[in-house]
Amino acid sequence: MNSNNEAIKRRLMESSEIKALMSKDSELVSAIGEAVDCIVSTYQNGGKVLFCGNGGSAADAQHLAAELSGKFYLDRAPLDAEALHVNTSYLTAVANDYSFEDVFSRAVEGKGKEGDVLVVISTSGNSKNVIKAIISAKNKGMKVIGMSGGNGGRMSSMCDILLRVPSSDTPRIQEGHITIGHIICELVEEKLFAE
Repeated sequence: MNSNNEAIKRRLMESSEIKALMSKDSELVSAIGEAVDCIVSTYQNGGKVLFCGNGGSAADAQHLAAELSGKFYLDRAPLDAEALHVNTSYLTAVANDYSFEDVFSRAVEGKGKEGDVLVVISTSGNSKNVIKAIISAKNKGMKVIGMSGGNGGRMSSMCDILLRVPSSDTPRIQEGHITIGHIICELVEEKLFAE
């Protein structure tokens, strides 16, 4: 028997246990539904969805923007969605000339408009550049959907909708985030193109 098997089984069980907790969390389930309706309404009114996060959360931001701008299940028109970190020349210029804390807020100031949605992803809910992006989005009249874990951190009182994975373990939180993101992308696509 492979010596890794027990560790692998343990991690798979931990991941599935978090998802079981999520499915029983009526507040979270309701908030996911609110996020779907918010994004659908934004697209119906000519808006767009911007995403931001750091590290693994940046990867999730880019992944979910691609699901909306490309396709999820249906062959349909593209939706306007963008992860704010994908232009490395912009990112490094702003980090160098201003501060890494400003990379997302300046992008929101340049790209966002009233009625758009900003989806912020932070496992701790305390990332300084994400917090500044929330402030910029609120100043523009944008809706903010936050994805976090633990107690939600500083983001918990700043977001219009908070999607909090009930865990303090970063990998489990990130696995919860991508599950939530996939659900949102699927239902947004279905409501806009299948009904």
